[in-house]
Amino acid sequence: QVQLSESGGGLVQPGGSLRLSCAGSGFPFSTYTMSWYRQAPGKEREFIATVSSTKNTNYADSVKGRFSIYRDNVKSTVYLQMNSLKPEDTGVYYCRAQWSLYMYWGQGTQVTVSS
Repeated sequence: QVQLSESGGGLVQPGGSLRLSCAGSGFPFSTYTMSWYRQAPGKEREFIATVSSTKNTNYADSVKGRFSIYRDNVKSTVYLQMNSLKPEDTGVYYCRAQWSLYMYWGQGTQVTVSS
């Protein structure tokens, strides 16, 4: 069956870095657009970054210049490199795979930015 497994979250101080990973299985990973979303406490889930099957990328304005999304189709994994983290980056980060009408979500990984 389809699985998306996120990892790499944790507690980090402001200004620090983290790299999130999302490993996919059970679907043709290389053909899917892969994205990261986050949900802060009490807020709606919001778009963070996306990478297409052709490796085109797009970012939310709030993370441009600080976050980088990239994929390794051999490992069926998408990454989110997060630098210069701010307290407002705190939330649960979700991986999403999408192709045509097919869409899958991971279970999420918690990122907390605090001193």
